[in-house]
Parts: sequence; C-alpha cells; structure tokens
Amino acid sequence: MALNIQSVLSNIFSGFSDDFKKKNFSLYGQWIGLLTIFLCIALGVANIFHASVVIVFSIICIVQGLVVVFVEIPFLLRICPLTDTFTNFIKNFDENWPRCGFYLLMSVIQWLSLTIQATSLIVVAVFFALASACYALAAIRHQEYLKTSFNVSGPSDSLEGQVGDHIVRNVL
Repeated sequence: MALNIQSVLSNIFSGFSDDFKKKNFSLYGQWIGLLTIFLCIALGVANIFHASVVIVFSIICIVQGLVVVFVEIPFLLRICPLTDTFTNFIKNFDENWPRCGFYLLMSVIQWLSLTIQATSLIVVAVFFALASACYALAAIRHQEYLKTSFNVSGPSDSLEGQVGDHIVRNVL
C-alpha cells in the first residue's frame, strides 16, 4: 500500500511539474483553484465558531469550496447526481474570462467578510484573487485554456483513456 501511495504522489508531482513547464497561466489558476478547495473547507469550518455574522461568511466559504470542486474537477459532474441547471451553470466556466470573473466574484464575497471582522477568511479571499489574476493573465496573453495533465493512476495512452471512459459510462 505504501508503494501505491508513493506512486500516486509521484504521478501528481510529475504532472504538477509538467504543468509548470508549459508556462500557461490557466494551469496556474487551476492549481490555485484546487488549493482553495481545501482552504475554503478548512477555514470555513474553523470560522464557523465565531459568535458574530462571520458565521454567514464561513458557511458561504464552505459552499464556495464545494462549488469550486465541480468547477475545477469536471469529472465529478458526470458521477455525482446533480440537477441539469447546476451542471449547465458549471459548464459555463470552461474558458479563461468566465473563470476569471467567477474567481473574482468569489474573492469579493470573502473580502466583504472583513467588513464584519478580520478573520482567516482573508486567506481564502487572497487565493481566490490570485486564481482570478492567473486566469485574467491567461486571457490577456491569449493563452489557450488548458486543464492539468496530472493523472493519479499514472501515465496513460489513448487506449487507457478510452477504457476509463467506458468504465465511467458503465458505472453511470
């Protein structure tokens, strides 16, 4: 089992390295977006114990983290039972400018939490702003919107990708 975990981590970090070698800001934005998922959930839960209106912003932060999961990991749209309205809403963010706006709106919402009280939710606001800036830079530089190339199961060729799609269709 330890060897399997080591293999998975090796594949993730090699994919991370490959993405940074491409020098595409949409990939940087995606990695920052993936990091914000964990930050939203962790800091949202940590701030939910305040005895003020910060509780509202912490709940919003947790919800934001869950929405970002579906924006950044579109595979989950296929396997989770969701409404067509939500799925179509998430599919609107498949380009650099829409993602820039999405993350900017998320950032503004968390910056507004500072009007109530300064909390660790500022970290989430900063990371949302960084993700928005990366997607904006990708759009300004006319870089193609790319998705990360890391694969937990290891390097794949075209045949394995087809088999994986076939398995997903059978599960659904």
